[in-house]
Amino acid sequence: MFDKDVEQVPIRKGFGEGLVVAAEADMNVVGLCADLTESTQMYLFKEKFPTRFLEIGIAEQNLAAVASGMAAMGKVPFITSYAMFSPGRNWEQIRTTIAYNYRPVKIAGSHAGVSVGPDGGTHQAIEDIAITRVMPRMVVLSPCDAIEARKAIVAAAKTTTPVYIRLARDKTPIITSDQTPFTIGKAEVYFAPKEGKAVVGIVATGALLHKALSAAQELENEGVAVKVVNLATIKPLDEQAIWTLAQETGAIVTVEEHQIAGGMGSAVAECLAQHAPVPVEFIGVRDQFGQSGTPAELIEHYGMGVSHIKAAVEKVLLRKR
Repeated sequence: MFDKDVEQVPIRKGFGEGLVVAAEADMNVVGLCADLTESTQMYLFKEKFPTRFLEIGIAEQNLAAVASGMAAMGKVPFITSYAMFSPGRNWEQIRTTIAYNYRPVKIAGSHAGVSVGPDGGTHQAIEDIAITRVMPRMVVLSPCDAIEARKAIVAAAKTTTPVYIRLARDKTPIITSDQTPFTIGKAEVYFAPKEGKAVVGIVATGALLHKALSAAQELENEGVAVKVVNLATIKPLDEQAIWTLAQETGAIVTVEEHQIAGGMGSAVAECLAQHAPVPVEFIGVRDQFGQSGTPAELIEHYGMGVSHIKAAVEKVLLRKR
């Protein structure tokens, strides 16, 4: 599962495929885009359902407002652009016309994280979890691969709430299957020790889950037992799963391709501070903007690679002792 030769597919492709499946099941599903149908993979929906697709153009604020109006009339709108622009540029419209009015609009933020690569810091959304999870009524999803993204879109279409779905641009290893469980609001264990008790719990989300699993495999080979949980739903947080992992292991490492401040790790830390305080180490971007480079270079530069995850496990183990 963790070999470099594993099949790789962009997570955003799962969005396009999932949207077609959701639309086939519900005639009220509609798609709106900000002039990025190819990049976001919404073109799959546009080709299958041209009369249910609306091109808004480069006007992300209008994208959110129009979708809110359509939702008020009984539609299930999916809107998409780069995450830097939606929810980045149109945050206030999402807050006021969608979340405040409790409209079931689904916001797909593509090209999230530094793995956008050469597009550079202006296009690398590494604050989007923070700005969406703070909104009342907003569900926040962060699928780990294209298959889970497809499931997330299908599940989101059935909810009555606003939903933000975070999607990566670069090809990502396929680590789930059609049979792998996915439920909004539920975390899943993806790696557990073959023998004995885990001494550290790793909570990972999105595209970096594969690196967390690779780190776990290497640590197990080195005699360090860890358990890895996939947190595909950041809000609502599966608090029971987080408490259980903390009580079992006594130490937690969080892994995300996002600013540490306000991100998934912050949500986990908030939960643990209230219910099960344990030492925590955070893998993510540390109060910096992104920059141009290859995805692999940037992941390493910002300290989110396999070696960094392993180092965080060793560090939190020392604090635990």
